Amino acid sequence: MPEFSVPFEPAKVEKNTIRKFYNIGGFTALFQFAGSNIFAMLLMIGITAILRAVNPDASTGAVSHYMTKGAIFVAINMLTFLTANVLFAFIGLKWAKIKPSSLIKTRDYHFSDAVTHCLAGLFIWVTAAYISSGIEDIVSQYGFTTDVMDDDYGKTGLGLAIMTIYTCFIAPVTEELFFRGALMKIFSKSNQRFGIVASAVFFGLAHGNLPQFMLAFLIGVFMGHIDMKHNSIIPSVVVHIFINTMVTVMSEFNDNEVVMGLISLGLIIMGIIGFVLLLVFRKGCRLPVSTPAQSRRGIAIAKTSIGIILAFSVQLIYLVLLILTTKK
Repeated sequence: MPEFSVPFEPAKVEKNTIRKFYNIGGFTALFQFAGSNIFAMLLMIGITAILRAVNPDASTGAVSHYMTKGAIFVAINMLTFLTANVLFAFIGLKWAKIKPSSLIKTRDYHFSDAVTHCLAGLFIWVTAAYISSGIEDIVSQYGFTTDVMDDDYGKTGLGLAIMTIYTCFIAPVTEELFFRGALMKIFSKSNQRFGIVASAVFFGLAHGNLPQFMLAFLIGVFMGHIDMKHNSIIPSVVVHIFINTMVTVMSEFNDNEVVMGLISLGLIIMGIIGFVLLLVFRKGCRLPVSTPAQSRRGIAIAKTSIGIILAFSVQLIYLVLLILTTKK
């Protein structure tokens, strides 16, 4: 309003208030990271103990092989992140005094928007996938690998069913609830652009390897953008489900050259359409632009937030250690 103005430099009281929310977001991300790892470890220990008790003659290697090659490890992964994402999303929202219902009050969102976002998101995913492959090639030249997951785990009927349900439905909903819902909402208190980028950074770090970080970060910025536009996590949930489903379908036909050729052709066509739609979308709706005053309330304060510094440092160190300790 004409009679009001925002000072370029925030006063001490305002800085402390903004820093409080950045700390809430940072510690929420840190607790989710620590909680998911602790919960997974406890589940692994508990289930291993049960299997050893039921099969006292089985060796440690046999028990481990049974867990990783069957459905157990996949189920642990699903339960871990389902619990951690939902639990800490609601803890963070409660801590920041944000109503969960505010995450789904969708504004001006139609079927045509969903199609545009999905195809534009697919183009970003394809582009990011090529970048990720380049990063993997560079790292592999030094004798390391960024692939920290066994591609052959859970190759049973039940394992594939659980993995499909988790990848295509549970992960998109719970990850969007946590990253674009809780984190972005908390980080956007004074600077929307910072909220989008910061939540995308933590989304990338959560994937646990360098190529996946780049892929998740780029698509995370886009999904944060569309959620900010429509004031809801529904748009990013739809895009996330679409992309994860496409990746799951492709992974099932890796060994079929004919089918993969058709899928690749379809990806090229949809990618070109997605590129055009992305340009149209960005022309009509750019990322939120920070005013000079808002810029002084974004990264300038965030870099003094203990919560953000700890969460970022711990997850970055974890990612680096995984690469350094995983040889080809």
